[in-house]
Amino acid sequence: MALTKKQLAEFETQLTDWKAELEIGQSDNVQSMTGQEQTAFPDPTDQATMETDRNFDLRIKDRERKLIKKIDQAITRIHDGEFGECESCGGDISVKRLHARPVTTLCIECKTAQEQEERTRLD
Repeated sequence: MALTKKQLAEFETQLTDWKAELEIGQSDNVQSMTGQEQTAFPDPTDQATMETDRNFDLRIKDRERKLIKKIDQAITRIHDGEFGECESCGGDISVKRLHARPVTTLCIECKTAQEQEERTRLD
């Protein structure tokens, strides 16, 4: 079940819009962080809270940066005609799964097997 040109165009639009939204957030965060002065709080607890919040924000932005990279890869797969194909088994990824996670590269069966293997290694 190959995706139609219309479906591919819809996914590309969705991914492009998602990427633009994330990039705006990334840009806003960088501007706000560079605009902030280093505030020295007299209370060590306040200082620790501010640093914890900042580290949390940085972790989120790092995850968003990685997601932007995955979005770029998904758009490349659309252009290369590989979008919607499982990179493990070569089968089709369901449209329902692609709507839920358009950057996915694995069908649900291969993803489930991968997660079970990871759990086995951790135990």
